[in-house]
Amino acid sequence: MTSARMRTLLDKRATAWQQVQDIQARRAADGYEPTKEDGESYTRSLDDVEKLSRDIEEEERSERLAAAMNTPASDQRGTSPRPGAGEGDPEDDLPAAYRSAFSSFLRRGIGRLNPDEQRMLEQGFVEDRALATTTGSAGGYTVPKEFLDKMTEVQKAYGGLMQHAEVIDTDSGQEMLWPTNDDTGNVGAIVAENTQVTEQDVAFGQASFATYMYTSKIVRASFQLLQDSGIDLDSWLARKLGERIARAAAIHFAVGTGSGQPQGLVTGLTKVVYSGTDGAITFDNLVDLEHSIDPAYRNGNQRYIIADSALRGIRKLKDGQQRPLWVPALAGGVPSTINGHPYTVDNSFAALAADSRSVVFGDIRAAYLIRRVRGGQVLRLTERYADYLQVGFLGFQRLNGMVQDTNAAAALVAGTAE
Repeated sequence: MTSARMRTLLDKRATAWQQVQDIQARRAADGYEPTKEDGESYTRSLDDVEKLSRDIEEEERSERLAAAMNTPASDQRGTSPRPGAGEGDPEDDLPAAYRSAFSSFLRRGIGRLNPDEQRMLEQGFVEDRALATTTGSAGGYTVPKEFLDKMTEVQKAYGGLMQHAEVIDTDSGQEMLWPTNDDTGNVGAIVAENTQVTEQDVAFGQASFATYMYTSKIVRASFQLLQDSGIDLDSWLARKLGERIARAAAIHFAVGTGSGQPQGLVTGLTKVVYSGTDGAITFDNLVDLEHSIDPAYRNGNQRYIIADSALRGIRKLKDGQQRPLWVPALAGGVPSTINGHPYTVDNSFAALAADSRSVVFGDIRAAYLIRRVRGGQVLRLTERYADYLQVGFLGFQRLNGMVQDTNAAAALVAGTAE
């Protein structure tokens, strides 16, 4: 649901944008005489549109995070039944009781739980470190799914790319072989009556796809915070751990080298369009970029992934009829577009500069693959910061990413070909 503040911002931007268009219409009319007032009003309106667009993007991000953090457990996807419990288990209250015991464990540690809570938590005690666990003295305790869901939602709010790539979840992080193929060179044929059909096999390749262990580093919480029952510790901790892991992963998903870290989208793309001018982008460059992708990938799923500094420059571009390429959304939930295509801002991309790759266009889901090991791990460091009256928490999650189809997207280089 669109908030009152969002509706106000959208209305203000629509008004400012209409002023820009009115001035442009007057300038296009025969016999137009430019005035100082028109020039000042035009610049002021453009500035207003730009500022309001930033405010709208921040408000949308805030609403996404608020939805992820505040969704009641009953509304989350699925539950976290105790190990061994199947559908129709008569003890339907066990998942809720387990979540309560886990929350108490985060606040007080295993030694401070009452016998019932300890017995409840022991039902989720596992030795397998590949599972989603919170480590105790040995082995670990199954992390409730709601906690991990919130970490994942926070990760999606950062970077932007993860929202549109293909994401696969696996039970473990061991190396796997991911099949690839390019059958575009093979075509069918006409066959005559009573003539045997010839064979044409699909040539499959494969890519090795392991995972990298990401850490949030240590988050310290005071005893006072842990003892304050008015604080939603689970949400606060999931958000902090998720944000830190997300920031690190977002950079690698965008521009990672592929050596000791994920292969970034920009790094792995082989289709490149050069602007011809260092640090500058024109309307013609964007047209060339869009048409460097086969029409099969311009199927309604295509979009721009773009650095904010590049978006600022594109907002000032016009087509041959002096119509802006960037069109602002006038209603909540309707995205702004660039040359008719939706876009996502990802500041993990390089800022617009000479020879930068600040803009990617294509079917991002077809182009980029992210692997995520189900769950994660959380360590509770009880003694390490005891003299500070603090407890440390340390989050881990295993992730990887790579370009799986180099034909599905292309990058725009703000420079000249070598």
